[in-house]
Amino acid sequence: MKRIITCLLATLGLSTACGQQNFENVEVKGFSELMGNPSVVLLDVRTAAEYAEGHIEGAINIDQAQGDFIEKVKAAISTTKKVAVYCRSGRRSANAANRLAAEGYQCVNLKGGIQAWKEAGMPVTNEAYEVDIFKTKSGKTVKFHALVHASIRIEYDGKEIEIDPVTKLGNKVIDYAAMPKADYLFVTHEHGDHFNQDAIKLLTGEKTQLIMNKRCADMYGSGKVMANGDKMQIADDFMVEAVPAYNISEGRTQFHPKGRDNGYILTIDGLRIYIAGDTEDIPEMSSVKDIDIAFLPCNQPYTMTTEQLVKAARTVKPKVLFPYHYGQTDVSGVPSQLQSDGIDVRIRHYE
Repeated sequence: MKRIITCLLATLGLSTACGQQNFENVEVKGFSELMGNPSVVLLDVRTAAEYAEGHIEGAINIDQAQGDFIEKVKAAISTTKKVAVYCRSGRRSANAANRLAAEGYQCVNLKGGIQAWKEAGMPVTNEAYEVDIFKTKSGKTVKFHALVHASIRIEYDGKEIEIDPVTKLGNKVIDYAAMPKADYLFVTHEHGDHFNQDAIKLLTGEKTQLIMNKRCADMYGSGKVMANGDKMQIADDFMVEAVPAYNISEGRTQFHPKGRDNGYILTIDGLRIYIAGDTEDIPEMSSVKDIDIAFLPCNQPYTMTTEQLVKAARTVKPKVLFPYHYGQTDVSGVPSQLQSDGIDVRIRHYE
């Protein structure tokens, strides 16, 4: 009877005593040493409300009590990644770690949960957006904030980089007034889900460099124009290249005609980031090389189908892929399709 009760508690996330423990419990120090490791994904399994009150920076949030917990994890995290999991006190996360281990994941659980983390004086954040953290060649930190759709905030070495900022999309509002002014602000093309003059004005300060295609610069009345093929060294450790972004499928070419819009390749202290813009799997992608992080759109009929996205990823071969601009398109199957290609696919809130 005691074992039955224990198993029932485990189902509710209150114990992991039922069955074999197939994960590692670590103290705060060991858990903190995993942060920033590109082979580790940080997973907060508490409720969304708990996550919003404060979480470890860089953690993604998937509530272990939800019925589709395993499916959501599989869509967001490759089984090739180690999962560093935590909750409030360590019990729910231990249950989650055991369940994930049964699915083939290697898991590390934070003993004592975020309570122990805070008691040890470790930092937490209430950042509303998912954050992914990477290291450059010289060990500097680059943070990617998933704002919405095609809007990306990047932090690097005290600099703020904004990609296609928009203040509102559907029911989601982005409060750019609460964010620092941009040092560099890139716009790919003129459509309203990429080019928003209110957002640009809110983010523009005395030192902001605006970098756009010609159509956007003409519409805005200022900005550095880059055309497909242009390269610009905008800082000692920061180079940008404008690359083609356009439609090729019959009946779609009017959305993004060839030669008008930009994608961008940012090389930041050796870290190469491909932001594709609104495009299909165009032939020019075969020339995009040595990419560490790629943002590829998926939102037919305006950009790519999931099949085109997979093909584009196999052409570009990034180490990490963020499907973005995907709207209501179901991209949950993309990680499993690209797992054998060695591409780390991360699904974030870029609807």
